[in-house]
Amino acid sequence: MSNNRNHTELIALSDDLLAGGRRALARAITLIESTRKEHQQQATILLSNILPKTGSSIRVGISGTPGVGKSTFIESLGLHLITLGHHVAVLAVDPSSPRTGGSILGDKTRMEVLSRHQNAFVRPSPSGGTLGGVARRTREAILCAEAAGFDIVLVETVGVGQSETAVANLTDIFLLLLNPGGGDDVQGMKKGIMELADIIAVNKADGEFIHVAEKTQRDYAAALDLIRPRDADGVPKVYTCSALSGKGVPKVWSAISKFKKTALKTGILSKRRTERAIHWMWDEVNANLLDELKTNIKIVRGIETAEHQVRKGMKTPSAAAEDILKLFAEVYVNARKYE
Repeated sequence: MSNNRNHTELIALSDDLLAGGRRALARAITLIESTRKEHQQQATILLSNILPKTGSSIRVGISGTPGVGKSTFIESLGLHLITLGHHVAVLAVDPSSPRTGGSILGDKTRMEVLSRHQNAFVRPSPSGGTLGGVARRTREAILCAEAAGFDIVLVETVGVGQSETAVANLTDIFLLLLNPGGGDDVQGMKKGIMELADIIAVNKADGEFIHVAEKTQRDYAAALDLIRPRDADGVPKVYTCSALSGKGVPKVWSAISKFKKTALKTGILSKRRTERAIHWMWDEVNANLLDELKTNIKIVRGIETAEHQVRKGMKTPSAAAEDILKLFAEVYVNARKYE
């Protein structure tokens, strides 16, 4: 495919995306998720074209332990938002198949009603083994969704754990979903996750679990009083809701809206986005350096030698790592001499 044809197709894709085309949005995300060098270069151009039209959405990260009902909650919240006149994009990050690299769960099958709505877009993306519960290109996918006119972007993570805090580094607001249960559950929840959460919601507050959910709400509210808040806006509020019945979901959304207004007024939102842009830059630097380490033949051979030496006890891991970095520097210093 010629460069001229690529350029023409990229312009057409950018125009279709900015016009709100759902197919264009799906194609754009597929392009940015591709690991092919040619596609990555095209994605960089595409993102530069649409960048001026991004940044106007509310970006909400949603996490919680497996089985807490994240997908059901997101569908309930998304349908509620659509009735309020919003356009909702859901970027649902699924665990990757170790064999094919594709999504295992496929959230479209778990959000059937929402995914069919004309004012919604649901996109499952494989995590690709990336730590943090988010796919490597989730940030770029958010920009594409914003460019397509979606004013609310919901990012669902794989689950909650030590590395799941990455979702807080790419969204404006971090919502943590909990199962009903008190006492030991409070002790079991990682303190770091609770410190990062802006809003906490106890799901499944229906039927026989209503009273348990209410107790869980009180327990977490008491525990949060002992934790220093992440920003100056105070301790996160804890709510109860039922994703199945929809009860309490509008209240959770009201809390998100209120948080955004406060964050805008105090400058917290602007500060977060600036800090996260820098964080994104360094993530890309680290990821691209690792990619180079794995693709340059000379470096790959050096890595194999270093691994062999570590396995045989000939070198310490730190000494072997230093050898790899020296080789990396030598390869690219020599490459620049012939540019």
